[in-house]
Amino acid sequence: MDDNSAGEAAKDVILLIGCGLRKYREYLLAGAAATHPVWLFTDDEPDWQTPCLSGHTVVDLTDRDAVLTAARELAGRVTVRGVLSWDETLIVTTAHVAEALGLPGAGVDGVEGCRDKYRSRRLLTEAGIDQPRYAWVDTAEEALAAAEEIGYPVVVKPRGMGASIGVVLAADAGEVAEAFRTADESSRIGAVSYRGGALVEEYLRGPEISVDAAVVDGEYHPMFVARKQVGLFPYFEEIGHHVAADDPLRTDPELLAMLRAAHRAIGYGSGITHTEVKLTSRGPVIVEINGRLGGDLIPRLGQLATGIDPARAAVRAALGQRPDFTDTEHRTVGIRFGYPPEDCVVRSVTPPAAAEGLLAAEAMAGPGTELRLPPNGYLARHSYVIVAGADPAQTAARLDAAAALVVLDRQPLTEPVPA
Repeated sequence: MDDNSAGEAAKDVILLIGCGLRKYREYLLAGAAATHPVWLFTDDEPDWQTPCLSGHTVVDLTDRDAVLTAARELAGRVTVRGVLSWDETLIVTTAHVAEALGLPGAGVDGVEGCRDKYRSRRLLTEAGIDQPRYAWVDTAEEALAAAEEIGYPVVVKPRGMGASIGVVLAADAGEVAEAFRTADESSRIGAVSYRGGALVEEYLRGPEISVDAAVVDGEYHPMFVARKQVGLFPYFEEIGHHVAADDPLRTDPELLAMLRAAHRAIGYGSGITHTEVKLTSRGPVIVEINGRLGGDLIPRLGQLATGIDPARAAVRAALGQRPDFTDTEHRTVGIRFGYPPEDCVVRSVTPPAAAEGLLAAEAMAGPGTELRLPPNGYLARHSYVIVAGADPAQTAARLDAAAALVVLDRQPLTEPVPA
């Protein structure tokens, strides 16, 4: 464990466990640091994070005992007011740290109710909250039997992965075995606790949304609603989202009542959640609850659309304080991710410098990067564009136009790649 104490002039800090990739999480770190002094636990020496930090500790984040030891040592030298993480793989460890230091938090059981999708299904079903029909299976044969019982099509997915990794739609009996193999194998690159087997679930028809919210002492406070665009079927790659400040679902009584009941059912205390919901003909149905801020820059879209600062909200929730949810912006903001048409090696990516409503455009893959589409790989993104519009229709049209301006120079992986 390597401890940097240069920042100990700040004797009152919030502990951030893990930071994530710069392209997805830099804005959150900057916002957190503007709210409260931040001490970072990190696997490696900080680089771009350094200007935002009051101090850092290098520790193996996959070793929960080492993280707990480091947290106790830090708390012996400075006042740790709260602890948070926006990394899916670290939220359970973060809950253990909060518990060990006597800090506000979701609670270990509350976070496990998010992280473990099978546990979440059981708890929500027991609470009488509408759920898709589902079954846990350990073999392809069990998956087929479950699918026959539930009815086609079915969704087959791992228990503890994020970003729709390993999630497959099986339209009939002939596709179930391969879907199970994909889900089972993808689970084995994740946390040990959730490796092996798969959930087989009823396919929910209808548009999908996500809701980022702060929970303080069990009280649920929604921030913004994102409308999701999914592609690359039969897989569920998230290729875009948009957030509208005036989305009526932000105050929809039926949706909010269900979300509040769901968070009570899993026992979530204080923190931030990102809940994915399908809007079905029978009403809103939860796909999953994640015990962290949304990925895919969704919180950034929410901030640009509404003015609500998600990092500030996350810090205040970690301190056990109710965030401020006053809108200061009133527009629609969307993101579109660029995917290659085939598995390839990137030669170059050139995003547009200008487009109608363009707020940001970035390359996400450098020269030599291999991009493999599901099931050979996931999140094979070469770029993104973010635009603003007066409403969702205008924003969607502007996203189409801006995305069409991205230039991807590539070499198909079916061709020999020069050494």
